[in-house]
Amino acid sequence: QLQLVESGGGLVQPGGSLRLSCEASGFTLDYYAIGWFRQVPGKEREEVSCISSSGGATNYVDSVKGRFTISRDNVKNTVYLQMNSLKPEDAAVYYCAAAHVPFCTIAAGTSPQYKHWGQGTQVTVSS
Repeated sequence: QLQLVESGGGLVQPGGSLRLSCEASGFTLDYYAIGWFRQVPGKEREEVSCISSSGGATNYVDSVKGRFTISRDNVKNTVYLQMNSLKPEDAAVYYCAAAHVPFCTIAAGTSPQYKHWGQGTQVTVSS
């Protein structure tokens, strides 16, 4: 069974950091681009970052550039999202998703190429 499991969410103060993990089971991530998305109630799911299957190319939405870093460890079958200088507007449920393509770009909304999704992890940014 193909599964993605996110972890690492929690409560953090503004300016703080969190590292999210997205671990795959039932398949290898080697041939998949991975995207991180976030969603708050009442709003459309937003893609914040993605990484190519090799890890050689990364993309970010403008609002997180310079603060978030996506990376992957294909040996561990895991993709990470390091989030620094967190702001209250970063609070959301964060999801990872896998697309069976080598490269990715940031798209508005949710691209249909992402076929496999995790269950999400909550990030709360509050003092």
